[in-house]
Amino acid sequence: MTDRDRATKPRRMLGRKDVQLRSAIAGLIVGLMLTATAVAEDNYPSRPITLVHGFAAGGNADVIARIVADGLSQRLGKPVIVESRAGAGGTIASDHVAKATPDGYTLIMLTGGHSTAGALYRTLPFKPVDDFQMVSTVIFFPLVIAVKSDHRFRTLADLIAEAKQKPEAITYSSVGIGTTQHLAGELLSSMAGIRMVHVPYRGGGGPINDLLGGQIDVVIDTLTVTAPQLASGSIRGLAVTSAQPWFSLPDLPPVAATVPGYEVRSWLGLATTRGVPAPVVARLNREVRAVLDSPEIQQRLKAMGNEPRSSSPDEMRDMVATEIARWKGVITAAKIPQP
Repeated sequence: MTDRDRATKPRRMLGRKDVQLRSAIAGLIVGLMLTATAVAEDNYPSRPITLVHGFAAGGNADVIARIVADGLSQRLGKPVIVESRAGAGGTIASDHVAKATPDGYTLIMLTGGHSTAGALYRTLPFKPVDDFQMVSTVIFFPLVIAVKSDHRFRTLADLIAEAKQKPEAITYSSVGIGTTQHLAGELLSSMAGIRMVHVPYRGGGGPINDLLGGQIDVVIDTLTVTAPQLASGSIRGLAVTSAQPWFSLPDLPPVAATVPGYEVRSWLGLATTRGVPAPVVARLNREVRAVLDSPEIQQRLKAMGNEPRSSSPDEMRDMVATEIARWKGVITAAKIPQP
């Protein structure tokens, strides 16, 4: 028989036994996959979990990550170890988790800076939405604009008036280029018609320390960082970035009272690497919700001025995508350079 004959020879029709055999094999494969998935869920976690964040120790992401990690450790029965991979506005940590093994043992506490970085940078080593499996939002909160307690600025209007007279003479802090703090300052400059000098830090207590030391004029930071200093009287709040006065700082006026239409509210949320098995994601989501529903955790988070709020993975994914689109609009309107 020639090659042509072989090529044109009709294939043998599958017999009943062949069909039954193939069906049995297919069923076995599906069964094994379901069993493996069930085993993965039943055995998870079988070793310690690492919860990464992208900022320095003592900052908002670090404090909240440790509170959530403690709660998850108790519920999961395995240690959840917090690890700081600070730098580049949180993108170093995000890149690490985006490339981690998708087994649910590497988590990340994303911040609002994840969305702003996705909007600001032309290129990133990861896709801010598609390379992550979102788990649940954790908290929402505004930022505080503050100065040293003995500073000449008594109100936000004082700051704006001087900034108009002396462009680029006033410095303000953030916890990194492309973070929410950075873009909140740029948005204020754009909407108020002023120019301030941005001074990026790696997070933690650096901005507050330099504010108190006189190295910078203004701090724009989270309630976790600023609230204790406000309570002690070492710094003076000028405004809060929520549209209305915030529940934990009812006497602090919103920026919108001086600059109509201004609003910035940030968030923290738990995520992991894309491809983590769905049952593991579901387990993490259930446990995060349970942690945030705990009266003790609610009290701790609210005492720091945060609004605890969990979500489904899909809800968090949609929120991050919406935030990226929103900040892209802000960046374009403010003509902020995109590195």
